[in-house]
Amino acid sequence: MGQPVRDYLLTLCVTAAVTYLLTGPVRKFAIAIGAMPAIRARDVHREPTPRLGGIAMFGGLCAGLIVADHLFNLNGVFELSNEPRALLSGAALIWLIGVLDDKFEIDALIKLGGQMIAAAVMVIQGLTILWLPIPGVGTVALTQWQGTLLTVALVVITINAVNFVDGLDGLAAGMVCIASAAFFLYTYRLWYGYGIEAAAPATLFAAILMGMCLGFLPHNMHPARIFMGDSGSMLIGLVLAAGAISVTGQVDPDAMKLFEGSERQATHAMLPVFIPLLLPLTIIAIPAADLVLAIVRRTWNGQSPFAADRGHLHHRLLEIGHSHSRSVLIMYFWSALIAFGAVGYSVHSASLWIVLVIVGLSAVGLVLLLMPRFTPRAPRWAEAFVPPRYRRRTVHEEPVDADEVTSRGQQRSGGSHMASLAPERAAVPVGVSGVNGATAIGPRSRFADRDRADSSR
Repeated sequence: MGQPVRDYLLTLCVTAAVTYLLTGPVRKFAIAIGAMPAIRARDVHREPTPRLGGIAMFGGLCAGLIVADHLFNLNGVFELSNEPRALLSGAALIWLIGVLDDKFEIDALIKLGGQMIAAAVMVIQGLTILWLPIPGVGTVALTQWQGTLLTVALVVITINAVNFVDGLDGLAAGMVCIASAAFFLYTYRLWYGYGIEAAAPATLFAAILMGMCLGFLPHNMHPARIFMGDSGSMLIGLVLAAGAISVTGQVDPDAMKLFEGSERQATHAMLPVFIPLLLPLTIIAIPAADLVLAIVRRTWNGQSPFAADRGHLHHRLLEIGHSHSRSVLIMYFWSALIAFGAVGYSVHSASLWIVLVIVGLSAVGLVLLLMPRFTPRAPRWAEAFVPPRYRRRTVHEEPVDADEVTSRGQQRSGGSHMASLAPERAAVPVGVSGVNGATAIGPRSRFADRDRADSSR
């Protein structure tokens, strides 16, 4: 068991290192070619930020596949299956479309057509859903057209779900990384625990996807120095969908030898077979919910489903009063709870404590969600290991003389110029600044002006 894990870990580390090292030069390249669009009404960041982070992520994907091809325990994935080549072909196409969109902002329908073509390219090379395990029915074989349509639909939904959630610094990369970690645990168990070689490609895809996200996150955490753009969000969405398609449609449930014993025992034993149908949905549960709500909201308002707005879940968290980083952490929490909860239930489906833990953590998540004014502080002994914003006293918290404060207030009320600067120097409420010092978008009047000026977009 140790040797395969080391090979996967090596692949992950190489992917992360290449992605991390390429992101800096890619940022300079994006600035040089002008891939820094002006701030739009729906944006949260305050300064124009370069995109094209997907270039570095695609480089990490290629590096991970090359390294895995030269490792003894992973080389068989390339010899026995054409799925890695199918993934690389589809990823190259969707990445190219994303790069063009980051630079020139191509039409949404053209992007949708490109996503469908990329999915079709993978289907042609063998990465497709062949059968579905359905509870109460068993394994149902799909026709070629049924498998193709289902594969294309899953790829398009996953890509757009990840693209929709890419609205805050580090949000999409972190959520996909968490989902990939849960997916890796599940597929590795199928491959090593049940000896199913068909699960090896999905395990490799999950490890590489984790490396891509981990390598990009240091550059993308708030405040982000570069955005992944559509070239990155669509790329990781396609890789995530490819892993789900591989393990759901390629792994034969009969290979697990679960259909022995009584009917009740077979029903409980078949739960790991049904989980692949649910796990891809749980992995993108938060992005998919955001996608559905956005489509319903825009259609209800008479807008195009592809029209951009500020009604996503992460925007609503900011409007409640959560800081930028706190909103991201809350989304991380819910993604991890859903994804790892599904994996845990697939392993020990008869254990009641798993359900109780999930319910308890859900209650904790609701409390955190409804307490935007709560400001956590690290204990004294841990202050050296956390960012300054979590310490009890930071370098910016210098005592201010009361007379100086009074004189400042008199100066602000005395002149028109100082009065115009008063709103900028006014103290920000704790509920707005939150734990990370990032100002929420709710109280800013300038966003309302942008919305009126850019309501046609």
